[in-house]
Amino acid sequence: MLNIQSHVSLKPYNTFGIDTNARYWVDVSSEDDLQTLLQLTEFIDEPKLILGGGSNVLLCHDFDGLVVKVNIQGIDIIRNEDNHIYVTAGAGVNWHELVMFCVQKGYAGVENLSLIPGTVGAAPMQNIGAYGVELEQLFESLTAIHISTGEKRTFTHSDCAFGYRESVFKRELKGQYIITTVTFQLDKQPTFHTRYGAIQETLAEMGVSDENLSIKAISDAVIRIRRSKLPDPAQIGNAGSFFKNPEISQPQFDTLKVQYPAMPGYPISNDVVKVPAGWLIEQAGWKGYRAGDAGVHAKQALVLVNYGNATGNEILLLAKKVQESVFAMFGITISPEVNIV
Repeated sequence: MLNIQSHVSLKPYNTFGIDTNARYWVDVSSEDDLQTLLQLTEFIDEPKLILGGGSNVLLCHDFDGLVVKVNIQGIDIIRNEDNHIYVTAGAGVNWHELVMFCVQKGYAGVENLSLIPGTVGAAPMQNIGAYGVELEQLFESLTAIHISTGEKRTFTHSDCAFGYRESVFKRELKGQYIITTVTFQLDKQPTFHTRYGAIQETLAEMGVSDENLSIKAISDAVIRIRRSKLPDPAQIGNAGSFFKNPEISQPQFDTLKVQYPAMPGYPISNDVVKVPAGWLIEQAGWKGYRAGDAGVHAKQALVLVNYGNATGNEILLLAKKVQESVFAMFGITISPEVNIV
């Protein structure tokens, strides 16, 4: 049953802890309720903001429309094959809870994505990724409802047009669909991804060798790394990585490497290198910077933080200054990973 409320504070519903308000607010827990909502004549023409966990959004003003909190739950095994297990989760399921479910069951593929904040529904929109694994590698399909027509549609892997922290839902179909369920293809026999970041070092500290390596060990290592580097939104408002890691040409990287020999880079094709945005921001002098309650985290320069009462516009102004500084120093444009509303 729908309970549409008026003038609701969004502070508890975004991990930055930005205090803005929604003109209208509704929590939706089923596809049927969502389709009913979208047919209500009094809200058809209202602007709509779809929220999952609120962990990848920066709210810069009050929302003069309807905020839809997608809270569709449930994790189901829908198919069991010789090599794969297919798991469907509701869009409102907490992402880390889904990862823990899979790790406990021995379903491999998502362990490197442990402790990423947010919900299942937001994961394919952003094509989340961490420590050498991207969501698109495990994605099977999703269901979504068209906001204008209420029509339910299934999207295959190719339909989603995944890119680096991108999908069709952030480009051509932005604002047109609400994701309701996502299906993942997981492996019965794991392929371990341990070369990225500090995973191997952390596994060694945990006493894990190649002989007793497991998906749970990798998950535990990733959790340990993330907790050591990233602030807990319950303590300091943030949305995790604020910027994408930029991709530059090999010649540009080679030129910069002469000037900055310590610059890290990860080749992703014959002529493209991914450079850690956090390193660039730190070199530009922003790590630990604070202006009022808006700041750059002291341990991870990729994370912008709200120390208490920063506004969305204050965080955004800081982000723009960081972008300008990095471009002035390196000639590299860094783009926000966070959705700015």
